[in-house]
Amino acid sequence: MTSARHRERHAASDRSTREPPFIKWTLITVALTFAGLFLLLPLLNVFVQAVSKGWVFYWKSIADPDTQSAIRLTLLIAGITVPLNMAFGLVAAWAIAKFDFPGKALLLTFIDLPFSVSPVVTGLMLVLLFGAQGLLGPWLQEHDVKIIFAVPGMVLATLFVTFPFVARELIPIMQAQGTEQEQAAMTLGAGGWRTFWTVTLPSVKWGLLYGVILCNARALGEFGAVSVVSGHITGLTDTLPLRVEKLYHEFDSAAPFAVASLLALLALLTLVLKTLLEWKTHRQHAKGQQRGAEPAALNSEPGSDTAHFIRPSL
Repeated sequence: MTSARHRERHAASDRSTREPPFIKWTLITVALTFAGLFLLLPLLNVFVQAVSKGWVFYWKSIADPDTQSAIRLTLLIAGITVPLNMAFGLVAAWAIAKFDFPGKALLLTFIDLPFSVSPVVTGLMLVLLFGAQGLLGPWLQEHDVKIIFAVPGMVLATLFVTFPFVARELIPIMQAQGTEQEQAAMTLGAGGWRTFWTVTLPSVKWGLLYGVILCNARALGEFGAVSVVSGHITGLTDTLPLRVEKLYHEFDSAAPFAVASLLALLALLTLVLKTLLEWKTHRQHAKGQQRGAEPAALNSEPGSDTAHFIRPSL
């Protein structure tokens, strides 16, 4: 009797969520058309324009000393900001998800601040703080410290606009996991750091990598905040996005697209990595449900991180 009612409710649910084929295929066609016209077509046009003068001109544009300098500076800024954001995101997510403390809501608000502030306003804020006429400008000039129109200012601008990505990716994951695993680890005699490295961190490694990929993509492509504080000094403070803008304003028909194709390739690589991580995470979640989602902190299977942690404590 119960199974019959369950089948009836399931059938009613299927009927309520099933759309006629005409509506379904219309929506799919509209979505694919929009994606093709506004996403794929402009991206394809970048690569077509990049090689419009031939591959020799393309490689010549990429090998230009100023473009090479922009590539190195872009990688340098990303190499500094991404590890810092990764460390901050881990600490902030661990504190917010695992502990209760005064000012927790305020910390969450500060983390979300870059999402609500325009990057141009961020750059202006740094100019007003560190510029020659800014609050700290006279002191910096007196001690011959250059921040605005130099690499440190560009790093600070990129750091500000990218630091929410890792934290915001990890906070929901850690909150969903709860604190049972950490409590079990401490019951077995672990300290705070050992619990973090052997229990907390392995359980969020895919979410951490996902946040790092998004943070890196934003760091490589940031334009607004960096443009305000860079000074646009060719060969010194031009990143790849700034280099594309400068070449475009010089009315060069193919060079800006050649440089932009590098950013497009990085974006495609980021998309591929993001898709692979989503597939990997979904697959692990499905396997965990099939096994009954046994808590990692109590899992003593050989080779697992938790087993390696528990055995010395016993």
